[in-house]
Amino acid sequence: MSPQARDNSPPVQARPLPSPPSEKHPSFCHVSSSLSNKTATCPTDPSPSLSLYNYLLTNSPKKTQNRKHDSKSKMKTESSQRRFLSLPAVHPCEAISPATLLRSLITLAGDIDGFRSETFTCHRRSAREAIRQVGAILAFLQDISSSSLSKSTVLSFSELHVTLQKIRLLLDDCSRRGARLWLLVRSDRVSGEFRLLIRSIATSLDVLPLDFVDSSPEIKELVRLISWQAWKVPIETDAADERAAGMVRSIMKQFEHGYAPDTENVEEVMDHLKIKNWAECNEEISFLESELFSCEDSIDAGVLSSLMAFMVYCRAVLFHSNSDSRSSIANRRSKQSTRFQKESLLNDINLEDLKCPISLELMTDPVTLSTGQTYNRSSIKRWFDSGCLTCPVTGEKLTNANMMVPNSTLRKLVEQLCRENNIQTNEPNNNKRDLSKTVKPGGSAAAIVMRMTASYLVDMIWTSSSEEVKAKAAYEIRLLTKSNIFNRDCFVQSGAVPWLLKLSSSSNPSAQEHSVASLLNISKVELGRIAIFENGGLLSLLRILTHGIKVEARQNAAAILFYLSSIDEYRKVIGEAPEAIPALVDLLKRGTYRGKKNAVVTLFGLLIFPGNLPKVIAAGAVPALINTLSIEKEDLIDDTTAVLARIAEKPEGAKVILRSSALPSVVQVLRSSTSRSGKEHCVALLLSLCNNGGTKVARLLDEFTTLMPSLYSLLTEGSPHTAKKARALLNHLHHSHEESCPAGSVPPQSQQDQRSVSAQ
Repeated sequence: MSPQARDNSPPVQARPLPSPPSEKHPSFCHVSSSLSNKTATCPTDPSPSLSLYNYLLTNSPKKTQNRKHDSKSKMKTESSQRRFLSLPAVHPCEAISPATLLRSLITLAGDIDGFRSETFTCHRRSAREAIRQVGAILAFLQDISSSSLSKSTVLSFSELHVTLQKIRLLLDDCSRRGARLWLLVRSDRVSGEFRLLIRSIATSLDVLPLDFVDSSPEIKELVRLISWQAWKVPIETDAADERAAGMVRSIMKQFEHGYAPDTENVEEVMDHLKIKNWAECNEEISFLESELFSCEDSIDAGVLSSLMAFMVYCRAVLFHSNSDSRSSIANRRSKQSTRFQKESLLNDINLEDLKCPISLELMTDPVTLSTGQTYNRSSIKRWFDSGCLTCPVTGEKLTNANMMVPNSTLRKLVEQLCRENNIQTNEPNNNKRDLSKTVKPGGSAAAIVMRMTASYLVDMIWTSSSEEVKAKAAYEIRLLTKSNIFNRDCFVQSGAVPWLLKLSSSSNPSAQEHSVASLLNISKVELGRIAIFENGGLLSLLRILTHGIKVEARQNAAAILFYLSSIDEYRKVIGEAPEAIPALVDLLKRGTYRGKKNAVVTLFGLLIFPGNLPKVIAAGAVPALINTLSIEKEDLIDDTTAVLARIAEKPEGAKVILRSSALPSVVQVLRSSTSRSGKEHCVALLLSLCNNGGTKVARLLDEFTTLMPSLYSLLTEGSPHTAKKARALLNHLHHSHEESCPAGSVPPQSQQDQRSVSAQ
């Protein structure tokens, strides 16, 4: 089916763009309430690999028939970082010295006093009140001497220390980039936290024996005033926040009933949240997505899913131009000035000061001890767990190893440094996301919003005459299908596949790159693979694989062929295309690491169909695969040995491998590899070479002195399957050794080895 012929593409029907405000949207009134559940997806959605291929084979039909989606067990995710709006605090130990406690209080109060109310888009009044009160307390703390603190004062200050820890965390969350919408919707909880903490300040100050504290009368009077105000001041949700939150609820109601919301209402919410461009909207989506994947409460997950869908709609419809169209020139200049100031600050910082003294890595989760020294949380925790209860830098003995105060100022500096310099860090919550959570939408509103957005983006590609606009629509589809299974199904059913295939032939590099990446994401579900193949996608993919403008597009085209080859009949058709296998071999020879990996696993899939073996050999795949064994990437070497092992199963394949002098490389991989699967593939490869090459191959292998020890270790350390193959290979080697010696003159050591193998 040709993707160029609009009238001949049943999945895509002519429909208008989103309707004017407050009108029933014609293209969404008749959308089915549920998507087909006949998909096969990998729960963690990894990059192409042989383990993923085995998964696809067990979950794909023998024929192109839809099957019910098997439910996947949920992955358990752990994170050392605190959850958003959770406020953990460490109570100072009873033996803490007054001087240490006072220094820590001044640091905490100084951090809080450093916040500015303009950084908060919601709850500005509550945040301003908390900052004002703590600022007055800071003046009091700086005015007193630690030598004059009585035991009752220390107890009062300990309670104040806990409260200030929580206030700082709450202000951190309220000023967090990307969390504006979530904070607005959770206004009641946030206001309740502010109210509780400000009342806690009053409680701590009420029990403080001011008469016995050495401070000026004016400062003492200020503290009494703060205590009285902390009890009396009303802490409620701002009226503007309440109105904006109500507007969000109204918009979600309209979505639930299939209506496109009033654009003016959407813009009013965005203005209140100070979300002015595509990038800021994207930050909101990224935050909501991260919260959704770590959320265990089904109610919160539903709300998060709906809010994320709303922001996706705004990003695609309101900010689709990917520019600061709603920002004024003054705002741009202000941002440039702020960025200049931040860059100047970073230029004055020594990078070594941001590294943990223990691990010598950037501190992504810094905590400060009572000695004033700062460490990465994971590093200092390992230090304490090993039994060391001293500060690693100063050597000072610590009375309480659990008193670790998060250093949010340093953490923000490290985050800014990494963001502006594209530095990759090992995040504490770097676990793989469980995509099984995205099989179904979080609610009816989320489902309808996603279908609206999918239809709108497909219409952009269909109707626009601008290649740039089409490229931006394809990029949006790429983002939405990257880590969401339901979104992939939405785009398949909205008819995106034929139009993405057509766009993939564009001469615009960005349009081609984003359309192919979108097709790759869609190919990870079975319905997507079928749609790509039935819409003539094979020819388009082969054209990109051989003549793609960017290397990323060629690599992604090979990855799509990997997913298509998981279906039996597609595997045969791909192999019959004259340019398919030679193009994959060329990518294996000349591509980057990712390109080589995609080519290797795709060749493995094609080799499952026996008729493709002669074509793989004729294309020169074997020498290219052997050269790949010299690349120091263990996962790539594992996949390469698996392909060679499959080729060696046939006599003609074994002959080509032996002619290419592969034995030294394979034996070296067997000896040095730390991967169990890699060792198994090597043993399987050598065993197939012996089976098909006879005693001549066994004699060649007998010359490698490191081979025997490697095989014997696999008898006890390998899996039962690997041990069985290792035993068979050892028998080949012993028989060859016996034949090479005169009758009756087998060395005693060889006899002992033979008995050892037989006894296993």
